Amino acid sequence: MCIFLCMGGNSTTWMNTAVLVTCIRNFRRNRGPVSGILKGYVGLSTAIFTDLCSALFSDDPAKFLIMLALVPFAVCLTAIFFLREIPQSTSVAVEKEESRYFAIFNIVAVVVAVYLLVYDLISPTNQVFSLVFAVILLILLASPLGVPIYSLVKSWRLGGFEADMERQEPLLKEETTAAAAEKKEVVTEEAAAAVVEEVAVVEKNRPAIGEEHTIFEAMRTWDFWILFVSFLCGVGTGMAVMNNMAQIGLALGHADVSIFISLTSIWGFFGRIISGSVSEYFLKKAGTPGPLWNAASQILMAVGFLLMALALPGCLYMGSIVVGICYGVRVAATVPIASELFGLKYYGLLYNILILNLPIGSFLFSGLLAGYLYDTQATPTPGGGNTCVGAHCYGLVFVIMAIASVIGFGLDVLLAIRTKNIYTKIFTSRKSKKPSTASNGQ
Repeated sequence: MCIFLCMGGNSTTWMNTAVLVTCIRNFRRNRGPVSGILKGYVGLSTAIFTDLCSALFSDDPAKFLIMLALVPFAVCLTAIFFLREIPQSTSVAVEKEESRYFAIFNIVAVVVAVYLLVYDLISPTNQVFSLVFAVILLILLASPLGVPIYSLVKSWRLGGFEADMERQEPLLKEETTAAAAEKKEVVTEEAAAAVVEEVAVVEKNRPAIGEEHTIFEAMRTWDFWILFVSFLCGVGTGMAVMNNMAQIGLALGHADVSIFISLTSIWGFFGRIISGSVSEYFLKKAGTPGPLWNAASQILMAVGFLLMALALPGCLYMGSIVVGICYGVRVAATVPIASELFGLKYYGLLYNILILNLPIGSFLFSGLLAGYLYDTQATPTPGGGNTCVGAHCYGLVFVIMAIASVIGFGLDVLLAIRTKNIYTKIFTSRKSKKPSTASNGQ
């Protein structure tokens, strides 16, 4: 079993990295929605496979295992032929069209999430009803394929591959502009003094925030470690709640904790979807720094932990929703932030370094903090082991995690202040390119 889990975990990381990095590079002007959609479906995947298992293979788990072995393999094999980088476009029309397509993807994802939630609440036992549910779910999951098919048919109607030629044309113009800028820079450097040239070489070897960084160059910056530690404060505390939800529910007097697990999962999905689209919208409209959304999620998560620490009536319902949303925001929003600060050239390795926080945070907050403090409050049981009932079981754990969330909030605010100029440049560059691109199209 350990070998299978190791193979499955590694295969998931390979596919996740390939899909995420390629899509972020292909849709650079919609990084937020891309991250939200991809991370949202990752969050829904457990519910999708679990509900399909209960609907189709409740009486034969062996068939479900066969499906788990074959379906992901078939999807990955099919993705080989389509997963590639494409030429970038600076056309305003293309950008608006992409935004509409991502809005459709978001709507479909929300429909799937609501559909799964309704099915879980109904919990039907009729075999025919379960079969109908599975068929409709598969249709919903396949429906986003209509977007690329529609786009392909539309390009054919407009005259073959004219759209592809339009995509490449702005690239040539950008290259010409870049070449002219390089020539001008060379002339300036030749006229400068030797000391200025040495300073320029040093600055070139140390890229500024917003430029392409190798992983070692990124790790030499304060901004990387601020992002890393704040990410640890967010995902570590969130995973501690999700990993210990069963014991937390029992400690607070809830015999059935399945509803809290579902609330955390479903609202985590909505947090990922909403944060991706909202952060990208405000970046385009006002140049709002991405870390501010992480800061907002951290302070709300601290409130959720304090609610659960007080053990007020209904606090676990509200706390599960708040933690789910904030954890989803944290996971989805960090993806575009890292690419905006450190570039896309080495983004695959950078992304995997950042998500090391998932096992590290789970170990620190769930394994050490929650496990140790729970054991100190628990009483031994006759059959071996221990148990604890009452608000005191996890009260101190929630307070410490609320403090960690406040620390993460401070780090995110600090990162937003340090990177404000970068997001201002992104906003002004996009705003200045739109009129020029529109005039070139006319």
